[in-house]
Amino acid sequence: MATAGGEPGCAGQGCEQGCEHYRRGCRLRAPCCGKLYPCRLCHDGAEEHQLDRFRVSEVQCIRCHLLQKAQQRCEGCDSLFGEYYCDICHLFDRDKKQYHCEECGICRIGPKEDFFHCSKCNLCLSLSLRGKHKCIENVSRQDCPICLEDIHTSRVGAHVLPCGHLLHRTCYNEMLKEGYRCPLCMHSALDMTRYWRQLDNEVAQTPMPTEYQNMMVEILCNDCNARSTVQFHLLGMKCKNCESYNTAQDGRCRLPLEEQ
Repeated sequence: MATAGGEPGCAGQGCEQGCEHYRRGCRLRAPCCGKLYPCRLCHDGAEEHQLDRFRVSEVQCIRCHLLQKAQQRCEGCDSLFGEYYCDICHLFDRDKKQYHCEECGICRIGPKEDFFHCSKCNLCLSLSLRGKHKCIENVSRQDCPICLEDIHTSRVGAHVLPCGHLLHRTCYNEMLKEGYRCPLCMHSALDMTRYWRQLDNEVAQTPMPTEYQNMMVEILCNDCNARSTVQFHLLGMKCKNCESYNTAQDGRCRLPLEEQ
């Protein structure tokens, strides 16, 4: 939680304290309960209801304690409440090149010129993904499948998987410690080509026992959705269409007709 206003260190035009979430020189007066909190996240963590950021109309200066309309500078002592201020979201913070996206309806960390808003995904994405990502309608409005928390309004950036699904960037990094597949559709979450070629060599150097050498099995590829009939191998079974080993057995093992 934030420290109380007026404590040592809060002096001058740049009076700034805030909380673990934001650095700012004011507290928000919650329109729902009238209580003062450093930010909406501190409020939501302490109360059993959520603060509507768009309805905030009053703030209290942490230097002179004056309660006043939401604005960037204190009308009593002229303290700066935040290097960045959005009069729509009522976001006060240090300058992080933030910008308000009209389509997203909230503020994003920029710089703005490095991002574009994908109208189908309904999310601001890096310019490096323009025309290079798979769009899914309103994908940003889905919760992260790892932590089950909101993605669209999260302060943690989103990572776009090749399949188009989104994860929090931190959740994506944690997922890679345990596996490589999207938890929603099982598509490979990163380029696995080098690993597949290594697996080719391992399969070639690891002969199956005699009773399994001619065993065939039907598989379904999680990466391209193609079905194949391939030779069974304990290390993995390669898709004939895209050469991925991200496959699942889709039927019983069987011998060729001539050996049945």
